[in-house]
Amino acid sequence: MCALWLNCSRLPLCFTQMPDVFTKVERSRVMSAIRSSGNKATELAMMRFFRRQRITGWRRNHAIFGKPDFTFPKLKLAVFVDGCFWHGCPKHSNMPVNNQQFWERKLSGNKRRDKLVARALRARSWRVFRVWEHELSRKNEKELLRRIRRALSITAVDVH
Repeated sequence: MCALWLNCSRLPLCFTQMPDVFTKVERSRVMSAIRSSGNKATELAMMRFFRRQRITGWRRNHAIFGKPDFTFPKLKLAVFVDGCFWHGCPKHSNMPVNNQQFWERKLSGNKRRDKLVARALRARSWRVFRVWEHELSRKNEKELLRRIRRALSITAVDVH
């Protein structure tokens, strides 16, 4: 590796920042085409929770509208694990200072999509269960267990 790259703080600005090869519009198009494959850390934490509590019957990657993180197909229960930042957790979400207009549009769009998905699944007789990312911590485990047990004990017949 070149010695210049080892200590970039001493280089002039023109050497440390590469120019973008795309225009702003092209960069936006390229970035919008990138799709995540799910938030692995929160999904893995939820899987560990299910296994620790011996909760069975769940599936991942069930092909239904809205792409829930987990489903309990026999109970028609869709489980979403929502990141505090991306889904606007009332306790932990904070709006970035830079590019605020973009982030307001993006995050409010996520909330609108969450509501649309919930309505569409309920119209198909599915129940929707949402878990905030912060609920997956060990200190919140008892409350989460209470909530998930309640959701699992309600049969599809009980839901109007």
